[in-house]
Amino acid sequence: MSTDQATTTTVRTPEEVREWLTERVAYFLDVTPQDIASDALLVEIGLDSVYALTLCGDVEEQFGIVVEATLAWDHPTVDALTTHIHAQIADPR
Repeated sequence: MSTDQATTTTVRTPEEVREWLTERVAYFLDVTPQDIASDALLVEIGLDSVYALTLCGDVEEQFGIVVEATLAWDHPTVDALTTHIHAQIADPR
């Protein structure tokens, strides 16, 4: 099994999901993960609609779930995204 396949089938802890999200958002904003407060509104720290949509695709690929294109607006912080994504991967009904 490749590393990519393992990431989509492995159950993740909320902390692992939060860390991954923080790293992705930091990458999009060209800052360090330490610069991203998990309770900061993504739109207020500079995440635009292009990166928000890209993040949706990255989430789908990373966690093997389907998400709405409005994910980052419906769950506007890393903490809110973490809670939502972890719930989806923990119970993928």
